[in-house]
Amino acid sequence: MSTRDFIEKDYYAALGVAKDADAATIKKAYRALARDLHPDKNPDNAAAEARFKDVSEAYDVLSDAKRRAEYDEARRLFGSGGFRPGGAGGFPGGAAGGGQPFDLGDLFTQAGAGGRAGGAGGIGDIFGGLFGGGAAGGPRGRSQAASGPARGQDVETEATLSFDEAALGVTVPLRMESPGTCPTCHGNGARPGTSPRTCPVCQGAGVTSRSQGAFAFSEPCRECRGSGSVVDDPCRDCKGSGVTTQTRTITVRIPAGVKDGQRIRLGGKGAPGRRGGPAGDLFVVVHVSGHDLFERKGDDLLLTVPVTYPEAVLGTTLTVPTLDGVVSLKVPAGTASGRTFRVRGRGVQAKSHAGDLLVTVEVAVPSRLSPAARAAVEALAAELVDDPRPEVTAAVVAGTRS
Repeated sequence: MSTRDFIEKDYYAALGVAKDADAATIKKAYRALARDLHPDKNPDNAAAEARFKDVSEAYDVLSDAKRRAEYDEARRLFGSGGFRPGGAGGFPGGAAGGGQPFDLGDLFTQAGAGGRAGGAGGIGDIFGGLFGGGAAGGPRGRSQAASGPARGQDVETEATLSFDEAALGVTVPLRMESPGTCPTCHGNGARPGTSPRTCPVCQGAGVTSRSQGAFAFSEPCRECRGSGSVVDDPCRDCKGSGVTTQTRTITVRIPAGVKDGQRIRLGGKGAPGRRGGPAGDLFVVVHVSGHDLFERKGDDLLLTVPVTYPEAVLGTTLTVPTLDGVVSLKVPAGTASGRTFRVRGRGVQAKSHAGDLLVTVEVAVPSRLSPAARAAVEALAAELVDDPRPEVTAAVVAGTRS
């Protein structure tokens, strides 16, 4: 991506968020778009694939606080008109003054007092982090940026886990399609037995310069598309790009305690780099299925266990399940329905913390009674003389008297 492309792209519009959107809003917008545009859901849809790449590129910048600040500053400086071609601009030697064209590349080499624009940080500082290292001011620097090693793209995929797998951790194989180095030409784009040649337009630099008004722009060479070389006899499989879509299966260890919707980063497991550059990262979005017995609250597990009326009144010892076995739980006599007991350390086993198991007991009321059971309940009712609701009874009596 060239400097000019970076300045002209509106990453906020790509994600459909406002310029003052917070990190949570940006993440929510990205996840929704990435899910809808993912190549697995849109096979053979070039438009969706291109949009997916734009959305991923926008999120890579806006999700990083430092890169987002640099991007906002660059957009502010170049969007204000101070650096636009043909403007009166406030630069000596501008179009109105009839001087020499001003090369925007010079902005990246200024480190002294004159290297500051409008009191802001040097432009080299702004773009240094975004385009790999220090400012690339001269032609040699721009040549290295254009034709040197390039980091591979980040890749995102999804994994659906059972409730137990997410809580306890699991190793899963992931089968996915992503760009990779063409195995036929080994990434150089040329048919086997041939080799690319140095681009005659840029002489291998990967960039060309052109003048527009008072400014000179450096941009990727259109002849070689910034690679610095030309392929006369393209590889049949990759059509000269050096990259093909490949299906691969990798084994991924999902740590214990992952939550539904969590995004796990696996460094260096994304698309391979170009011209010897490092591979991108793989991001796995985890989806967790529900459970028949348990609910999850943070790292705690919630379990509801019915008990009979005699068990609640007289007390009992329950055997209740956990994710990795069973535990015994003592229910004291006189336990009210809805009381919750805590079993420490038997919840979700997260990386640095073990959650608890929270067991709520509920008195089960039978809907049908045999004659003998009904007689026993009536006898018990006759023996129970304490009023369980004295406040309510007193209010009823007072209301009746009035």
